[in-house]
Amino acid sequence: MPESVPQKPRIAVIGLGSMGFGMATSLRRAGFDVTGCDVSDDAVARFVAEGGGGARTPAQAAGGADIVVSVVVNAAQTETILFGKDGVAETLADGAVFVSSATMDPDVARRLAKQLEATGRHYLDAPISGGAQRAAQGELTILASGSPAAFTKARPALDAMAAKLYELGDAAGQGAAFKMINQLLAGVHIAAASEAIAFAAKQGLDIRKVYEVITASAGNSWMFENRIPHVLDGDYAPRSAVDIFVKDLGIIQDMARTAKFPVPVSAAALQMFLMTSASGMGRDDDASVARMYARVTGTQLPGEPGQSSVK
Repeated sequence: MPESVPQKPRIAVIGLGSMGFGMATSLRRAGFDVTGCDVSDDAVARFVAEGGGGARTPAQAAGGADIVVSVVVNAAQTETILFGKDGVAETLADGAVFVSSATMDPDVARRLAKQLEATGRHYLDAPISGGAQRAAQGELTILASGSPAAFTKARPALDAMAAKLYELGDAAGQGAAFKMINQLLAGVHIAAASEAIAFAAKQGLDIRKVYEVITASAGNSWMFENRIPHVLDGDYAPRSAVDIFVKDLGIIQDMARTAKFPVPVSAAALQMFLMTSASGMGRDDDASVARMYARVTGTQLPGEPGQSSVK
């Protein structure tokens, strides 16, 4: 008799925002049976319309799943999805794996992993980087750590979602720590890019020409090159929101205080994101830090009320 073909694992994706929806879509495209769950009924309905499955609660989504991929904002949401009412721990099968993609304090990742692993399930600490477009293309960078068993169980999903998978240790927390170093740099670079472009506008420079010159010069950064077009176009629809960096740079401060390690540059960047959020732009694109600089200093940027566009 011919050998039976191994059945592909069943996957649940909890959190169908811009990143989670793309990840769920890339998993479906890879041939997996994927069930989506989100607090937004519209997001679930959209995923179902594209051929996926839908669930009303994390517990329902996790029932029968071999892999649960959690794509939410923070540790508190992750803990609720795991252990709250209708959480995945109510229904997740023994030996299944929970893949946590939220950015969080490494100590919290270790605690959640210990709590879940005590129930006979696996936990993979797997924060992500790359943006919504790369998520939809299955080309994310995943910074993962966890037990060998967790990696083995999650491998099919990881391979479908990532262009680069970094295996950073055999226990939860290492992936989270690597992600926080990335977020320290990302937040500082966005704040610096915003400061520079607003300062250039204050000098009366053609900021489109500034963008052209800087992206061909030593002062360029990935964040300058990626975020400043939002400023040039006056388009602050959130690809990544200001409040994400309020959270992440805040975690950096907590980690640094615990370690008694000075982080004055990221502390200054945090204050710029806090000021931007306090100005009512917390849910806008993180390039809005440039708008905050412009409003405080009376500087003209494209698309701002009462301000002229820069040609």
